[in-house]
Amino acid sequence: MSRYVCCAGYMPCSGRCGESRCPEFCLATEVVLCFGNSVASTRFLLQDEFNIQTTQCDNCIIGFMFCLQQVACIFSIVAMIVGSEEISEASQLLSCLAEMVYCTVCACMQTQHKVEMDKRDEKFGPQPVMAVPPVQQMSRIDQQIPPSVGYAHQPAYAYPPAQQAQGYPAPGYPPAQYPPPGYPPSGYSR
Repeated sequence: MSRYVCCAGYMPCSGRCGESRCPEFCLATEVVLCFGNSVASTRFLLQDEFNIQTTQCDNCIIGFMFCLQQVACIFSIVAMIVGSEEISEASQLLSCLAEMVYCTVCACMQTQHKVEMDKRDEKFGPQPVMAVPPVQQMSRIDQQIPPSVGYAHQPAYAYPPAQQAQGYPAPGYPPAQYPPPGYPPSGYSR
C-alpha cells in the first residue's frame, strides 16, 4: 500500500486524492466509485510491469463487450426518440445483457491480475530452472519384453525366425498355393 496511487497513475486525478495519507480508504473509494477504471488501470499496470501483451482473444472479448454496450445505448436512444414500448424493452434487455457481459469480463480480468501478482510474489513456489536433461541411451537389452499384440501364437521376441535371419525363407512361406490358381489372368503380359 506504500506504492498505491489512485487508478495506478493512469487517470488525471491520480496522486491528488490523498493516497499517501490514507491509501486503504482511497483504494476502497476507487473500487466502489470507479470500478471500471480500477480494473482497467490494474490491467495496464500489470501489462506495463511484466511486459505482457494483450492477446487476440482478449481483444475479441473486450471488443464484443464494447459493441454490445454501444448497441444497447443505440437502442435506448432510438426508444427515447420513437417512444416505442417494444424498443424500450429491447433496450433494457440489451443493457442487462451488456452489464452481465461486462461483469463477466471484469471477473476474468481480475483473475488474470491475481495470477500475475501471485507469479510475481512467487506464491506458486520456486519455478524449476531450465537445465539440460540427463543423457539417455537406447537399449533393448535392459528393457522388459513387451507383451505380444495381435499374434498370440508367436511371442514378440521370436521374430524374425532364425531361418529367415540366415537368409532362408521362413517356414510356411510362401504358401503352398502360391501364386493362386488362375493368376495371372490369361492374356496378361508384362
